Amino acid sequence: MNVTEGNCSIPAAEYQYYLFPVVYILAFVIGLPGNLVALFVFTFRITHRTAFSVYISNLALADIIILCILPFRIHYHLNRNNWVFGDITCLVTGILFFANMYLSTCFMTCICVDRYIATVHPHTYLRQRSPWFSLIVSVVLWLVSGVAILVFILMGPLQTNADTSGSHNCFENFAKIEWDSRLMPYSLLTLIVCCLLPSLVILVCYPLAVKRISMIKNRTAHRAVRVIYTILAITLLCFLPSHVVYLLHLLRRMDIIQSCSSANAIYHARRVTMALVILNTCLDPVLYYVTTSHFLSKERRPKK
Repeated sequence: MNVTEGNCSIPAAEYQYYLFPVVYILAFVIGLPGNLVALFVFTFRITHRTAFSVYISNLALADIIILCILPFRIHYHLNRNNWVFGDITCLVTGILFFANMYLSTCFMTCICVDRYIATVHPHTYLRQRSPWFSLIVSVVLWLVSGVAILVFILMGPLQTNADTSGSHNCFENFAKIEWDSRLMPYSLLTLIVCCLLPSLVILVCYPLAVKRISMIKNRTAHRAVRVIYTILAITLLCFLPSHVVYLLHLLRRMDIIQSCSSANAIYHARRVTMALVILNTCLDPVLYYVTTSHFLSKERRPKK
C-alpha cells in the first residue's frame, strides 16, 4: 500500500486480513447467541425489573447491533480491505459499528455507577431504585446516538485517500479534508465523552466500591464483587487500550505527533486494539452469567 498520511507512508499490514476476520468470526459465533439470550432473559424472563437489569438489556442490544454488522466487515477484510457494497452501506454500517461501540461503553459506565451507589450508598439506592430513571437514561442515550448517526449520514459519504491497488477503503484512510471538516470535532467529542470519561468513572468508582464491599461478609457482597471484577477486566482488556491508542491516533491526525516511526506504531496498535474492542461482545455474556443467577433466584422466591 503506497498511500501516504501526512509525510509518512502507511505501512503494510498483511496480518490485518487474517486478524480481523478471525476475531470477528469468533465474536459473531460466541457473542451473538450469548447476547441474544441475555436480551431475552433480562427483558422477558425477569419481572422484578431494576436499574441494573435495564442497563444490562441495553448493553446486550448495543452488542447485538455491532455483531449484526460484522459479516460486512469480515467480507471487507477477507477481500483485502476492498469494500464492494456501495458508499451508503459503508457509511451506515461504519457509523453503526462505532456508535454502538461507544454506546456499549456508556452502558457499562451506567452499570458501574449503579453498582457503586448500591454498595457504597445502599440507603440512597433503596430510595431511588425505581427502574424508571434508568429507562429515561437509556432512552436519552439511544436518542442522542440516533441523532448523531442521522446527522452524519445526511452529510454524505466520507472521502478516502486514493489507493494505488484499486481497493475501495471503507471507514478508514480518510482524506485530510474530511478530518478537518467533520471527523475531528466528532472524534474529539466521542473520545472525551464516550471513551475517557467513562473509563475514568469505572476505574475510580469500582476500586472504591470493592473497598467498601470487602468489609461486608455475605452472598450479595460476593456477587457484587464478581460483577465489579468482570467489568474491570473487560474495561482494562478491551476498552482502555483502544481509548489510549485512539487518543494517540487523533494526536497524529492533528500533526501533534509527527514522527513517522511513532505514526507507524500507532497504525499497528490501532488495528490490534480495534480487534480487542470487539472481543468485549464475547466477554459481556460472562457479565450476564455472573448476574443472572442472582436475578432468577429473586424471581423464584415465594411472594409474601
